[in-house]
Amino acid sequence: MNQLIRCKNCDQVFMKSPFDQYPEYELGLDRPPETFQNTEKDDFQDFLIHHQGHELENLKIIDDSYASEKAYSEPVKTSFFKATNGKEKFVIKKFRERIDEPLKYQLISGDYSLKCVAVEIQSENISKQLERELNPRPSQEKIDAFLKLYGAIAEGVDIKDLERSPEESYHPLEVYHKIDDTRLMFLLRNCRNIFKGQEYLAMEEFIHRHKDDGVLLLKASYKIRITQLAKTRKRATPTPLPFEKEKILGQK
Repeated sequence: MNQLIRCKNCDQVFMKSPFDQYPEYELGLDRPPETFQNTEKDDFQDFLIHHQGHELENLKIIDDSYASEKAYSEPVKTSFFKATNGKEKFVIKKFRERIDEPLKYQLISGDYSLKCVAVEIQSENISKQLERELNPRPSQEKIDAFLKLYGAIAEGVDIKDLERSPEESYHPLEVYHKIDDTRLMFLLRNCRNIFKGQEYLAMEEFIHRHKDDGVLLLKASYKIRITQLAKTRKRATPTPLPFEKEKILGQK
């Protein structure tokens, strides 16, 4: 239901949504607590009036292009995503500085990419899962040796060689990956130096049970890299049509 609109003359963007006409409610200073001041709003019409006579176009958000340095649940943050008009690609900055501010959208010149800065094992989660599933539980010394072994394997991983897991993350810069078969065999082979007999068989089952999801997934952490570019695009020619008649906007 949302619609991203770009002014080609000003390079400003607006996210049209069903909330554009929602009124603002504010508690008056001299009013009882149960009463509120009601302020009517129409942000989309304000945008159209401000850009009257300009050339406007719809942009389509590119799937899986969202990036932010804070968790999805954090309301105050700066995020980036990419959009296209079918010919060009654009980077959109989405942000607000306070919780009581509306979201703002800004077209920025340049691009961004994600750089993998660390690949880690889920040490704490692995330890807890071993305690839940294995009876008797291996000694802490053996668990620490297993974590050290698995951590050393993760350090030498090129994340591009691993399959991304569908496991969801609460943070946009944390992505989970499955360990590949070669490293899996290396892990199992070296586990024989730590665990013996039935204990090894239990660990082998544990590894196979969690290699594709859960605690044995490798967590890759990324960092956003912004590349700023100088603007070279020419300004659009103002459209001779009145803005009320532009069909692509879906306005009244």
